[in-house]
Amino acid sequence: MRIRRCITLLCTLGTALTVAVPATAATAATTPADGSRASGTDHRAGSTIRSHEGAAAPDTAPRPLAGVAGMDVSSHQGNVDWAAAWRAGARFAVVKATEGTSYRNPKYGQQYGGSYNVGMVRGAYHFAIPSSSSGAAQANYFVNNGGGWKADGRTLPPALDIEYNPYGSICYGLSRAAMGAWIKDFSRTVHARTGRHPMIYTSTNWWKQCVGDNASFGMNHPLWIARYSSSPGPLPAGWSAHTIWQYADSGRFPGDQNVFNGSTAQLRKLATG
Repeated sequence: MRIRRCITLLCTLGTALTVAVPATAATAATTPADGSRASGTDHRAGSTIRSHEGAAAPDTAPRPLAGVAGMDVSSHQGNVDWAAAWRAGARFAVVKATEGTSYRNPKYGQQYGGSYNVGMVRGAYHFAIPSSSSGAAQANYFVNNGGGWKADGRTLPPALDIEYNPYGSICYGLSRAAMGAWIKDFSRTVHARTGRHPMIYTSTNWWKQCVGDNASFGMNHPLWIARYSSSPGPLPAGWSAHTIWQYADSGRFPGDQNVFNGSTAQLRKLATG
């Protein structure tokens, strides 16, 4: 009886230890404060678009005939050969700086500085995780880690990448009103810190689902629209025209393929503010 009781007790303790200890360790190792699966998680602009909205096959999307060609990059592209991208025709670049409040692009310096040094107009963007912290907290993290602006005619306004949730529910568990308020909080903080309203990267389908018919951002936030097709298509509420169109996630330049809706002079005017 004594032996049987000991075995029963050890089995009970063993089961408890087996369940509790690994679960705690796994949670600590894979769930940082901003909700990402791992501290090195890096979502590029448009990382959720193809899976939710579909797209033309890679490298087959038609190249826009008008506008200024450009690209956007993140750590996925590593050290970019900016001279080669310039020779291929890229004249602007948007570089990922941050995500949530714990991720910084380790290649940011090479990409942001390198694009500028080769002659491009460049800018920075932040991948938003609205479920993890306030818009103001993420805006401050962004500006503190590369998302600034200066009136040199070569720096685009800071950009907010707001798209499908890569971790769970499409709208990050927020109502349309709450999402609009989060974006406004981010925008207000970026404007206070830099003097510029952020450019907003999004897709029309996501905006309809998660922000709805809120048209308040169209007046003073340039639109960077994502649609992997032959045209930008219908735009979100509040915008009558797009500023940049991300039309493919692969092509002649490293990273995603973009076109500015205007001339080189107008691109520099946008950069100047």
